[in-house]
Amino acid sequence: MIRLLVVDDDPLVRSGLRLLFAGADGIDVVAEAADGTEVQPLVRAFTPHVVLMDIRMPVMDGLAATRLLRSRPPAPEVVMLTTFHSDEYVVRALRAGAAGFLLKDTPPREMVEAVRKVAAGDPVLSPSVIHQLITAVTVESDADERRRAARERLAVLGDREREVAMAVSRGLTNVEAAAELFISVPTVKTHVSSILTKLGLNNRVQIALLIHDADDR
Repeated sequence: MIRLLVVDDDPLVRSGLRLLFAGADGIDVVAEAADGTEVQPLVRAFTPHVVLMDIRMPVMDGLAATRLLRSRPPAPEVVMLTTFHSDEYVVRALRAGAAGFLLKDTPPREMVEAVRKVAAGDPVLSPSVIHQLITAVTVESDADERRRAARERLAVLGDREREVAMAVSRGLTNVEAAAELFISVPTVKTHVSSILTKLGLNNRVQIALLIHDADDR
């Protein structure tokens, strides 16, 4: 059973999400929060696997709450929820440690599937969001400095770890990466864990961002 924490300042949105996931097999909404300041206590109390987090909230927004939550492992995966596309918010959310980014008008079936994927360790980004992300990262200033710093960080990886990181950056699942690299799925998981530890990252999306920064794909 996937334990889900819903965080949104709009009680109607929270009610709608609870109703949506009540009909989804294998997902249980264990708690709700109206602001980012409530997230840490609820995570400690209910140990959710996934947090569905609104970006814009009045006291502590979803970006700050995600950054704080993901800085203290072990932490649940976070899927950011918003009503609008924004290059700035997409990049900031993913760099904060979010594993996914969904619009609130995402079809119910896709939203449920997104929570399941993130709980299984796979990031969730719609094609439109991926396009925004790549565009935004590409036009960021100080590209040469960013590339140099990213390559220095990646230099700590072994050859096989680098191959796995490259596979992750292309959006391959553990199963797909294992098949491509002719290794077992548990070995891929071990390498991903090692990569995250060595690079000081939170999730697979941040690995992909670092590979992109290094222009090393």
